[in-house]
Amino acid sequence: MLGLSALPALAQTVVVTGSREPLPLQRLAADVTVIEGDALRDTRADSLADLLRREAGLQLSRSGGPGQSSGLFIRGAASQQTLVMVDGVRIGSATLGSTAIESLGLAGVERIEVLRGPGSSLFGADAVGGVVNVVTASGDGGGALDARVAAGGFGAREASGGWRGRVGPLSLAVALAREQDDGVSAIGPGDRFGSHNPDRDGHARDSAQLRLGLEPVPGQRLGLSWLRTRVDAQYDGAVYRPPTFAPDPSPDFRTKLDTEVQALDWRGRFGSGFTASLRATRSIDDNRSGAAGEDRFRTERRGVQAQLGWRLGDALRTVVALEQQDDEARSSSYAAPVARRNRALALEATGSAGEAARVAWQADLRRDDASDFGAQTTGRLGGSAALGGGWRLRALAGSSFRAPSFNDLYFPGYGVPGLKAERGRSAELGAAWKGGDAGFAVTAWRNRVDDLVAYEPDATRCPPGPAYAFGCAANVARARLSGTTVSASQALGPVQWRAQFDALRARDGLTGAKLPRRADRQATLAADWRLGAWTLGASVLHLGERPDGGATLAAETTLDLSASWRLAPGWQLTARLDNATDEARVPARDYQGLGRQAWLVLRWSLGPGAAR
Repeated sequence: MLGLSALPALAQTVVVTGSREPLPLQRLAADVTVIEGDALRDTRADSLADLLRREAGLQLSRSGGPGQSSGLFIRGAASQQTLVMVDGVRIGSATLGSTAIESLGLAGVERIEVLRGPGSSLFGADAVGGVVNVVTASGDGGGALDARVAAGGFGAREASGGWRGRVGPLSLAVALAREQDDGVSAIGPGDRFGSHNPDRDGHARDSAQLRLGLEPVPGQRLGLSWLRTRVDAQYDGAVYRPPTFAPDPSPDFRTKLDTEVQALDWRGRFGSGFTASLRATRSIDDNRSGAAGEDRFRTERRGVQAQLGWRLGDALRTVVALEQQDDEARSSSYAAPVARRNRALALEATGSAGEAARVAWQADLRRDDASDFGAQTTGRLGGSAALGGGWRLRALAGSSFRAPSFNDLYFPGYGVPGLKAERGRSAELGAAWKGGDAGFAVTAWRNRVDDLVAYEPDATRCPPGPAYAFGCAANVARARLSGTTVSASQALGPVQWRAQFDALRARDGLTGAKLPRRADRQATLAADWRLGAWTLGASVLHLGERPDGGATLAAETTLDLSASWRLAPGWQLTARLDNATDEARVPARDYQGLGRQAWLVLRWSLGPGAAR
């Protein structure tokens, strides 16, 4: 199923996340959405997390307002079962087993590719629900200069700027951004654990990024990319002091998260359709949280990759890749550093036949061998076919796995070495239609996930010893996920309409109970009306009821409004009213989101395709 932003440009869009090599979107059997260009620059979202929650098949759970700890569910899979990458580099915490997407903003982002469905056979562990790949701006698209300032309610203010361009064989892109707000109290009054503090829990996020490219001779390219973000977010918590051990929520609790991504690569093209690439990567996730005393969890990931591709026109393309990744984690909770080494071999083949690739297919196979949880083999097989009249049908089946996190394996009094990886099996069937200024897509899918790592309260089923007197981690859970996603777009004169609807069934495979924080229904309706130099916009997002912590979170419907004015060439002034009806949003039990928020945004850009 194609996302709303992808529908109008189906044939022209080339992606890399649905395959190991760039491939036209129409030739993919996988379910990939691409957000780029005007759709990214003119979005009403103020962060990556806020943008993704508006996409089909994605839901967001957040511990309060912007900047607070966030989890992304793709097709109902847990946030630990979603792989997040920046420029193809895996990021996130190996201790928690998830990615803090609140650390990523939209400044300097050129495009976002979202793969819904199995991705382990391409990228390895954790891509059970899907993959998000954030691609930063490069200087290859021509010179551009971009600046943006914004101010909004709740003390929100933003400033960002970037430049990119090319001088002979050298391309360069740089971007800087600062975002902050005063927020609201992350936890509302009357919470279960007495952690409500009526002070405001704001956040600040700083980011800097750089991309260099050098093409000394045609067909040979060296690349360097670097990104660093720092988040300082206040949150509500409590300390429990003797003799009463009553909760005291008065201390100032903060999370300080430092994320860094580095990559150095070479890519070359050779005769007879051969391409080759080498890459070295490094990412750091350093999280410190608490009040008077801090807990610290630091993950460092280092990887190397070699890949060789061969293409015989459009009829056949094959790829073979070798990878090694070393993860190391240090924590104030661990007695010593812990580490994992994973080696992998990946094979992929894609092909097409007929005029305009009327029939296309793809198959991939991957073998991962980890030092702590053993070997895993995953694969995918799928195809698509043009049926005439603008219709295209696709089908895909695949397997996936999630690696046990270091906390699952080693956290004192909980982790158990020797846990198995979680395993997923999924299948999907989709159809898309494109005709003139209209588009439609529908996908039905199912995913069965076994050997889920969960808390086992029965100490007799845990390793012997007093450390596990209150239970442990174990492969004791299952999940059964299925659903249908429908998207449509239509241009009627100056008005562009977009709509999408998700029906999700996310259940515990043993009890049949609903999985927490997943809504069975989610729908979006949006419209943009262009009137000369003005663009008026409105969007409605409905999120159904969700279970969480023994309670049921009420359904929410939020309305966002915007008006943009191109006051001069390169200049745009936008007024936004987010949550215009002041809906009481509860992103997780006991937590609260922002109410009605007004924004004023001024943007200046020079050159084609300037970054947001």
